[in-house]
Amino acid sequence: MNYLQYTFPAAPDLQEILVALLGDLPFDTFEEGSENLMAFVPMPADVAALSAEVQEIVEPLGVGFSVQEIPYQNWNVIWESNFQPITVGDFCGVRADFHAPMEGVQHEIIINPKMAFGTGHHETTHMVMQLMADLDFREKRVFDFGCGTGILAILAAKLGAVAIDAVDIEPPSFENTLENAKINGVSDAVHALLGDLSVVEGSGYDIILANINRGVILDAFPTLHQKLKQGGILLISGILKTDRDLVLAEALQHGFSPVQTLEKGNWLAVRLH
Repeated sequence: MNYLQYTFPAAPDLQEILVALLGDLPFDTFEEGSENLMAFVPMPADVAALSAEVQEIVEPLGVGFSVQEIPYQNWNVIWESNFQPITVGDFCGVRADFHAPMEGVQHEIIINPKMAFGTGHHETTHMVMQLMADLDFREKRVFDFGCGTGILAILAAKLGAVAIDAVDIEPPSFENTLENAKINGVSDAVHALLGDLSVVEGSGYDIILANINRGVILDAFPTLHQKLKQGGILLISGILKTDRDLVLAEALQHGFSPVQTLEKGNWLAVRLH
């Protein structure tokens, strides 16, 4: 399947806002650069309709865009040329399988992202990994809501979680999570699911990870509260700092209490009980 590449000329701070606003559209990968944001989407049935939705979102921000078709087989060339290993302190390192093994980190994760989101480079993923460093995952049941590449589910497994349900609505994310779990030797612990919350039958999770976007998290709060065991922990990200009050107010209404917040760039991550 071919992809469309939408290119938005924008400064880095504005790119972060665009990613948040465009997150509800069917884009499955965003690449942020010094001058442009690139968003990738599987070839839609109606390109004009999607572009009209994009235009409605970006026009109030004074942002234009261009569109070009990208052959699917060229994607590996794109991400391999941009993907560099990253570290979260000495806690965790993330690399692709074509990089040399990393030294000086407690946990190493190999991620071959293909067309799925989540390499640890984005502020939201990075912050959730930071929050995970302070939690005890040993013998825990975990739910990764919106798993992307499976990076957070894999980290949970490496931290000792015995069962992780990882769900995503995008087929490339589902397939990539299966592949990356196998590469990292945690396939026995990570159970990937394709679909939305309705396909997740489990409940009583000790820890839920939700690195998605504001709209999805707000809608999911009631279900996530039902699925979290008494005294469990919910980590959320994909939220702009400007949406802090709205999101925390909704969290309180659905029985959650914020315990810790992190900020990076324009983004927020929150630990809730």
